[in-house]
Amino acid sequence: MRLLTSPLRRMLLGLLNLYEGEGGSPAKCCVLNPHRLLRKQNFSAKMTATELVSYWRGVFEANGIPEAQESSEYIVSYVLGAKTFHSLGAGSLSTPLTLEQQQQIQKLSTKRLQRMPVQYILGEWDFWELTLKMRPPVFIPRPETESRVIAVDKEEAAVNLTRENAQRLQLQDRIRILRYNVSSGSWEQLLPWGPVDTIVSNPPYVFHGDMTHLAEEILSYEDLGALDGGNDGMTVIKKILALAPCILKDHGSVFLEVDPRHPEMVENWLQSHPDLSLSVSAIHKDFFGKPRFLHIQKHKADRKGKALYLKT
Repeated sequence: MRLLTSPLRRMLLGLLNLYEGEGGSPAKCCVLNPHRLLRKQNFSAKMTATELVSYWRGVFEANGIPEAQESSEYIVSYVLGAKTFHSLGAGSLSTPLTLEQQQQIQKLSTKRLQRMPVQYILGEWDFWELTLKMRPPVFIPRPETESRVIAVDKEEAAVNLTRENAQRLQLQDRIRILRYNVSSGSWEQLLPWGPVDTIVSNPPYVFHGDMTHLAEEILSYEDLGALDGGNDGMTVIKKILALAPCILKDHGSVFLEVDPRHPEMVENWLQSHPDLSLSVSAIHKDFFGKPRFLHIQKHKADRKGKALYLKT
């Protein structure tokens, strides 16, 4: 059995002391106080990357922070200039970190203790082959829902960050970015971009009653307006589908990310609105096997005229 090195042992013992009252009995509350933690960590100890990951994983687990191991690995890797912990070389893993590096890790880890998502803490996140800047409250791309999309957004923060990322990645000549509210904007505003072959959207689709069940990281930091889809989760979905025939080419497609309960609901809604000339062509599952993606196709209208907006 491998023994803990002295610096790590001292730090872990200091961590355990935070759970004990002055008489040595366990404290009633096991949640650590980040400010007290700052006084406990010994920056004079020579800690390696592996030891710091283990230390902060323990702190995160003690505070009920989700993905404690991954959070500590991402933070330590970021401070060492690497994307992932596993990409660090043997030399980086065994070399003690400097005082400045330890302090930076502690500063970032304290933000994680406040339930700030790692993506916001690091200020960037990989999206397929691209590295995008991240700032709250702009929605975070997650691996189970990532798609190659060009989005129109109603929020100025999201639009500005998209422009910044486009320029950073030298894609500004290949993307048009428009601030547009699908719930209240006129479809004529989109005519310079149409008719189009495809509409891809990750709309607000969370049922309003489910909003309180979202992770604290989401509730505290992300734009809830990008998530709340109304009582049935379909408020914005219906707006998009009502708008789609106005700007889609015949046989064009709409791709939507939805709640697993939505495929049947969307099919029934489209059947009750035949003037839209839209139907569900396919239902795709996400990485967890849940029906989360809809392919909706426009059919060539059988007669002239179609409703541009519908009451929802």
